[in-house]
Amino acid sequence: QVQLVESGGGLVQAGGSLRLSCAASGSTSRIGVMGWYRQAPGQQREFVAFIGISGGTSYSDSVKGRFTISRDNAKNTVYLEMNSPRPEDTAVYSCYSQDRWSRLDVWGQGTQVTVSS
Repeated sequence: QVQLVESGGGLVQAGGSLRLSCAASGSTSRIGVMGWYRQAPGQQREFVAFIGISGGTSYSDSVKGRFTISRDNAKNTVYLEMNSPRPEDTAVYSCYSQDRWSRLDVWGQGTQVTVSS
């Protein structure tokens, strides 16, 4: 079993920066892809970014060029650097990890990010 705990959320001004962290524990050797989704009030959950074990990344068009995903495999942690956030980036951000073999996803509890204009 893998457990994920996010941190780093909060209130940030538009144009500022914020870094989210997601630390994994438990059966971390099974972790493959890690990433982030977000969900704003009244909206569907939206893909933000993912990163593979070797560092390959993918981003949604809405955050490309502003957000950067990275991971520290030694610390079993994935990060989301949010630069120049906008009010429309306000959401609960949840990280996930995918099991290398079963392809099942594990989710964190989420962290609120609020961007003020």
